[in-house]
Amino acid sequence: MAIEYLGKQKIIGFDTETKPSFTANTKRNSVALLQLSGRDKAFIFRLHALGLPMELAAILSSSKVIKVGAAVNDDIKGLQRISKITPKAFVDLQSIAANWGVLEKSVRKMAAIIIGVRVSKSQQLSNWESSDLSNAQLNYAAIDAWICQKMYLKLLSTPKSKKNL
Repeated sequence: MAIEYLGKQKIIGFDTETKPSFTANTKRNSVALLQLSGRDKAFIFRLHALGLPMELAAILSSSKVIKVGAAVNDDIKGLQRISKITPKAFVDLQSIAANWGVLEKSVRKMAAIIIGVRVSKSQQLSNWESSDLSNAQLNYAAIDAWICQKMYLKLLSTPKSKKNL
């Protein structure tokens, strides 16, 4: 169901979560979650448990589905550590938002400026490899992907000359 839905979307929100490491000189943890969102549904895939399924890799490698996120290069590198994907059609909000006068780089600040929504980041540094994710973690993860798609759609519908949305 999720793969079929996402494959039919023209634009999807994209993000990943990685369990944070709080000690210096520690190997970076692998991507724990992949979040993908269409207009009205968000999906969370627990990659640390199941790896990156071929069907998901196909969506990430498809030029027919635009994937929108913030700092996507870091997320892509993390995914490439666990699977040989050839990423296509990724858009980094941090790179394009400046065309509309948005100079902030964090999802939280961009969301406030672009669509007037406050995004909580309280779960950002939580354990994404936990066997049971809390409702707060699930909501945070889903919203992070969903909000990126919403911001992109808002930018596309706003003339570039309009500064400071």
